[in-house]
Amino acid sequence: MKVVIIGSGPGGYVAAIRCAQLGFEVTLVEKYNKLGGTCLNVGCIPSKALLDSSEHYHQLITGFEDHGIKTKTVLVDLPKMMHRKQEVVEQNTRGIKYLMKKNNINVIHAKASFKGAQELLLLKVDGSEERVEFDKCIIATGSKPNCPSSFNYNKKRIITSTEALSLNEIPKTMMIIGAGVIGIELGSVYSRLGTQVTLIEYMDKLLENMDPDCTKELLKTLEALGMLFKFGRSVQEVSQISDSKVQLSHQSKQGSEHTTEVADYVLISTGRRPYTEDLLLELAGIKTDDKGYIKVNNNLQTDNPHVYAIGDVIGGVMLAHKAEEEAVFVAEVLAGQKPEMHYHLIPNVIYTWPEMASVGFTEAQLIEKGRAFQVGKFPFKALGRARASNDLDGLVKVIADAQTDEILGVHICGARAADLIMEAVALMNFKASAEDMAMLSHAHPSFSEALKEAALDACGKRALHF
Repeated sequence: MKVVIIGSGPGGYVAAIRCAQLGFEVTLVEKYNKLGGTCLNVGCIPSKALLDSSEHYHQLITGFEDHGIKTKTVLVDLPKMMHRKQEVVEQNTRGIKYLMKKNNINVIHAKASFKGAQELLLLKVDGSEERVEFDKCIIATGSKPNCPSSFNYNKKRIITSTEALSLNEIPKTMMIIGAGVIGIELGSVYSRLGTQVTLIEYMDKLLENMDPDCTKELLKTLEALGMLFKFGRSVQEVSQISDSKVQLSHQSKQGSEHTTEVADYVLISTGRRPYTEDLLLELAGIKTDDKGYIKVNNNLQTDNPHVYAIGDVIGGVMLAHKAEEEAVFVAEVLAGQKPEMHYHLIPNVIYTWPEMASVGFTEAQLIEKGRAFQVGKFPFKALGRARASNDLDGLVKVIADAQTDEILGVHICGARAADLIMEAVALMNFKASAEDMAMLSHAHPSFSEALKEAALDACGKRALHF
């Protein structure tokens, strides 16, 4: 079977590898000259590199004295920091290129569009064209930043996350439109480096759809970092008023209060939209919804039975690992296997410090479903390991079914939350109970003990250390 995949992000390249493992003849089409998509080039990987670098600097100037480590003058070498970030990106993209070669995947750098139900037209960089027929096609073209026209995005002073990852100066002031994951992660980077960061958010609180106990903890730490939050505000217009200044006007949602502010940069972080431009989906009989997401069935198959779609382009949570799971799912469907997708068990992580991670249901979602539950909590400040490392902010929350004790959701705000959440994911995949989690022997001292203690609290208020 000949399988053609459009897009080489985490969804696309993983689909290519799994299809190759299953014995298919695989072609991967990528319009840019580097593989890896948004995640590896201008998303997950470079942002985490800058988050780590900026956190090292922040700890050096604010936290090391508590550990008995005194330093002299500490300076940020931004070009070096950006160079290291780019090296991390290059190493990862070279790794993807190696994996394609290792798995005998044919890579074509070209812009793809449909010519029919089972045919693509590839426009290559040199201007030449090639027609490619396929038995099956997987669309994995991802998403791009959503920039309303009134924000006058110009890639100079009015920027998106793409440009924010490569600034050549540390701004004195930056305003961010949207206090979602991207906004608070990149806001954290520049706030640590000395920028006065202000976030304008339309909703009335931070990360409204996530656990409120965790978001309150996270908000406290971000405000302690110096970040300013203005909730319940609607941005009306953004304009560059000089070579170095941008003006932003915003008002209350009711329109009763209007404010105009000036900053060095405005970062637009108002979500992302599916990227299907110039694919000519209609020529393949593929339909989209009113927001531009490609419509798929439970097997991630489009209206064209020969074409599947995965990742950001079909909606849902826009996470690289969600796209990877869908990639493997589709490849195995094509092979005649019977894989399953468990979307409610895909973890969500925010890479601020402390980190925030969650899996499963929130209390609000369970109340809406009318499902009885019990809650256990444990604060990091009561954890020996956290006290030793001075990472005292945050908590773990375990939500379990009131009758069966099955773990329904786990929410963490604290050090190493991104790694800790995987214990919950593993247990929830096997429908474990809070008591199962509590009975596991956790190493002492460790951050993971907070999960055990929260689980003990959930099954009878039996926490030992709080």
